[in-house]
Amino acid sequence: MTQSSESISAAKQNTYESTASVEEIADRLSAGERVAIFAHAKPDGDAVGSMLALKRAYDGMGKDAEMFLMGPIEPNLRLITGPTPFVTVEDSPPGDDYDTIVVVDTGAWSQLDPIGDWLKKHRERVVGIDHHARGDDIAPLRLIDTSKPSATAVLHDVLMAMEVAITGGEYGIAEALFVGVATDTGWFRHNNADAKAFALAAKLLAQGVDKARLYQILEETHRPERLALESRALGSLEFAREGTVAIMTLRLTDFQITGGSLEDLTGVVNMPMIVGQVRVSIMLTQTEPELTKISFRSKPPLPGYDADDFVDVNKLAQEFGGGGHVHAAGARIPLEVEAAKAQLMEAIEKLPKAKV
Repeated sequence: MTQSSESISAAKQNTYESTASVEEIADRLSAGERVAIFAHAKPDGDAVGSMLALKRAYDGMGKDAEMFLMGPIEPNLRLITGPTPFVTVEDSPPGDDYDTIVVVDTGAWSQLDPIGDWLKKHRERVVGIDHHARGDDIAPLRLIDTSKPSATAVLHDVLMAMEVAITGGEYGIAEALFVGVATDTGWFRHNNADAKAFALAAKLLAQGVDKARLYQILEETHRPERLALESRALGSLEFAREGTVAIMTLRLTDFQITGGSLEDLTGVVNMPMIVGQVRVSIMLTQTEPELTKISFRSKPPLPGYDADDFVDVNKLAQEFGGGGHVHAAGARIPLEVEAAKAQLMEAIEKLPKAKV
């Protein structure tokens, strides 16, 4: 369901919500002739899937579109790009000749640092497509739908309004859209895997998407160094708040010892969630001597748990200048890992006590 023009016109300038309808976004994107496509730094499956789907749509329209990735980029995500060309911002910064700039799966300046100044310079050309509840006023023309399970689900509606053929098969548009909805729902395990998510997935599968192939590429092609980092992370595991909060810490020395990298960490934060009483899992990763990344995950209350025990990790991440979703969020703190951890522990102590 698209948003009404009346509700959109009521949007406040400094509020992160839609400023245009699906049809208006579709018209603006259709008018683009020289297009630059971006997502947040260290892109996940939804970010890459959204970029690939839009890039392939423009290729099918005979338009000149470039897809820019900002690293680090997981090797398995590189595999799903297939023959679709892309460049990295680090190797090939964008020029000034684009008439349309599309930012997908984020609206946060903190996630767009490498191109922040460039985006501000060309702000009037920026179009945003996102499904997150929190963001900044990056794109004057934007479509934000928090009811969608992924940015690819929002983009799907736009592509349909553009009358783009959702091509199936290997490296088609349908595959790219499926990658986003599958990965952002935890392969349909998370709460956002609602009836609409399954309906979209069914539609894309009917177009010839091979989900077994995608799962193997995305989840079963990790390097041996991944296991070494998992071991280090689990070795650091500690619990707080009566065992309901799990905390893992990776330091620069862990990467030096294992030979692992940030690209090897996808999903590691979820590992403590297999423990029944754990309702929040947090991983601190020291990425630079004075910079720490924090990943947050939570799960909804199950039978036997009080509903008040639920933790919205998006709100928790916001305390550190980050954000994301109710069950998955992140933040970066310009502090050494121990100092960042001390601040985190203070925030954890403010969480409600478990009632189980």
